[in-house]
Amino acid sequence: MFFPTRSRVTIYASTILVAISADSLAANWQGTLSKEPAGNFPALRPLQASYRFGWSGLTAATGEVHFTKPSSDRFQLEGTGRTTGLVRALWKLDANYHGLANAETLHPIEAQQTENYRSKRIVTHLTFTNGGVTRGRTEGQGSAAETKTKQFVFPNLFDLHSAALYLRSQPLKQGSIYRLAVYPATTAYLTTITVLGREKVSVRIGSYNAIKLDLRLKRIGKNLELEPHKKFRRATIWVSDDAERLILRIEAQLYVGTIFAELQSVHLDNPE
Repeated sequence: MFFPTRSRVTIYASTILVAISADSLAANWQGTLSKEPAGNFPALRPLQASYRFGWSGLTAATGEVHFTKPSSDRFQLEGTGRTTGLVRALWKLDANYHGLANAETLHPIEAQQTENYRSKRIVTHLTFTNGGVTRGRTEGQGSAAETKTKQFVFPNLFDLHSAALYLRSQPLKQGSIYRLAVYPATTAYLTTITVLGREKVSVRIGSYNAIKLDLRLKRIGKNLELEPHKKFRRATIWVSDDAERLILRIEAQLYVGTIFAELQSVHLDNPE
């Protein structure tokens, strides 16, 4: 006859608790979302920056971003990107991004992303309200263009631009966890960011004291159920530990391997 030892009982109990916790998060994940308002960390100053993207040291694309405050109540981000070199010969892509966020709440107002491939063009436009987002997606050009509209009802959604602004406004103390519902383009995700600590990181323009963040994603289904992301596993983000909190480097583990984005240059329009 089998009698469980105390150690086996402890292992079984721990396993059951982990399973219950996982099921609880899956069932009640909306209650775990961060409820803190925009923090009091100084707002990002207007800037222009360039990044390179790639994998295994190979540059596959470049990007430029221009962040401004066009009015007292709005932040604006304009971005462009394109594949380069051998990758461009295999997969041509030119992309443009435009995003507006509320300067007080740091919630999104609208975003538009344009993707020009070798044989097609896709324009995605997002309009946000307190209750959700309306997405318009147009494929093709001229008379052949077809637009499809979709609504996702969920309060206090972020897009990529506003989520980054919100996170940099927070204290970002070691061990802190932030959970946001983010709608970047076509699907909503539960985004979990954990502050891992502080360390030195070097990029092309120099070495920085940096805040190290861990990023995890879960897809939010049409019935608000959580689903695994089939292509994304996790990402590590390094943000400068200074008054700017610039994104210095991102390393993302995807199904095809690890890709990166790294800061190449930055110019502050209003240096202090």
